[in-house]
Amino acid sequence: MNQDSVNRFSDRVENYANYRPDYPAEVLDFLQHNINFSPSWRVADIGAGTGISSKLFLDNGNKVFAVEPNAEMRKAAEGYLSEFSKAVLIDANAEKTKIESNSLELVTASQAFHWFNNKKCAQEFKRILKDDGYVVLIWNERVLGANEFLRKYEEVLLEFGTDYQSVRHDKLTKASLETCFRSEFETATFPNSQTLDFDGFKGRAFSASYTPAIGDVRHKKMLERLKSLFADFEEKGRIHLLYNTNIFFTQI
Repeated sequence: MNQDSVNRFSDRVENYANYRPDYPAEVLDFLQHNINFSPSWRVADIGAGTGISSKLFLDNGNKVFAVEPNAEMRKAAEGYLSEFSKAVLIDANAEKTKIESNSLELVTASQAFHWFNNKKCAQEFKRILKDDGYVVLIWNERVLGANEFLRKYEEVLLEFGTDYQSVRHDKLTKASLETCFRSEFETATFPNSQTLDFDGFKGRAFSASYTPAIGDVRHKKMLERLKSLFADFEEKGRIHLLYNTNIFFTQI
């Protein structure tokens, strides 16, 4: 990860921790049925952020090495995961995790993989995994055009997003991952959603690193657009964001 990728969420931590979507329970069921995933597996969660994805595996009983280079995000994760004795927070990045070689059954990255140096992280994942260990990449991808609200929200992000189009998850494909890891991936997709009041909707929007920060003149303008959009589409004070939770997995 380059330094810009590491630092770009430093002023988004509170919104990220409070308003990013989690992952559906079907993810664990799927892994259990398809790769024999079990609570005994040791997991590295690379780019763990505030701990949302790590908690998915900790709730399952796994020991999780949560690797996060951003100090503010890591501090939030320490608080969020403080009840879990099997959580190990590591100040490191995807290309040099500080984890012992050949020590893990599974390496995962959730939402963060598109920030990594693909070639270097693939080598690092191979180093820390046991023979025939699994890489499981998971991310929530917002459904862009399922209804008028989602189409209008996408228009707002395209208008105000700083580098939105270049960092979207749909830039990552099965083919690009297979080139990176030199291994054939299997895939699955599950529906996911958030129901948010306006504060939640605002927080979710500004948790993204590509939206204008407070102090940027465009921040106030985007906020007004979000207010208008929410007013047009809310039902009983709530709106619904729809996602696809995508899973890509392989052995390396």
